[in-house]
Amino acid sequence: MSSKSICSPSESSSSTKSWIVHGIVAGAAIAVAVGARAYLGRSKNFRSRVVGIIPARFASSRFEGKPLVNILGKPMIQRTWERSKLATTLDHLVVATDDEKIAECCQQFGADVIMTSESCRNGTERCNEALQKLEKKYDIVVNIQGDEPLIEPEIIDGVVKALQAAPDAVFSTAVTSLKPEDAFDPNRVKCVVDNHGYAIYFSRGLIPYNKSGKVNPQFPYLLHLGIQSYDSNFLKIYPGLHPTPLQLEEDLEQLKVLENGYKMKVIKVDHEAHGVDAPEDVEKIESFMHHQLKMKMKAASGKELLGGSVVKVHQI
Repeated sequence: MSSKSICSPSESSSSTKSWIVHGIVAGAAIAVAVGARAYLGRSKNFRSRVVGIIPARFASSRFEGKPLVNILGKPMIQRTWERSKLATTLDHLVVATDDEKIAECCQQFGADVIMTSESCRNGTERCNEALQKLEKKYDIVVNIQGDEPLIEPEIIDGVVKALQAAPDAVFSTAVTSLKPEDAFDPNRVKCVVDNHGYAIYFSRGLIPYNKSGKVNPQFPYLLHLGIQSYDSNFLKIYPGLHPTPLQLEEDLEQLKVLENGYKMKVIKVDHEAHGVDAPEDVEKIESFMHHQLKMKMKAASGKELLGGSVVKVHQI
């Protein structure tokens, strides 16, 4: 089950060729954006074919083997996959991994698996490699973080619909309200958007940051959720874009998109963010799930007991 890497750009490409290719790509992207609105008026099939990809790697500096960690009796990657399967906009869902243990685990609970190279530098590159290996062609790729075992299917559907409705964007993502206690946690990525719902910047620090140096309880700070979707043509371009200064400083791959001048649509959702970034987060999420279970049983609603709430999606 070996895989050939297509993650990193060729070192033999000259700088002149790189500039020419990037110029052609940028021009094509502008042309597509200009023409897409007219296309939307004629067809309901704009960016209609959608695949969800859950990138998962075993090696991690913060939490090795994270996708396989047990959360109330199931591997975390299985919980993420089961929640993602409920999204109505996905035509197909796969796990992309470079690890045989993760692949075997996923196959046991019924997931389709694409083996990718260990050289992929981030989840976006892993999604791109998986996309190239899929037999069918897709217009949108949804990068679903494997460490979000309580991901709501409505959020997946929300970012897909946002990208379908914004032909001038090549990328869409989701945010929710930031809790004051998470304001200075570098593992909680913050986001600011413009008046039209497009991303301006992402940071591990608090943004905006006022001169008092304190959290303003009246300001609606935004927390970035890991899920993101891409136009598949842009995803093919992404690995060839050189790393950018802000991306490297913040260690946030979405900044490379913004620094290269591409537009990113953002939706706001009502979501209790429960990602697993470190081993201590496992106990927190299990406690939350126990509490959620008790509340569901008390309500006796008859709905799914874990993660069955309906999420509101807002256009910013």
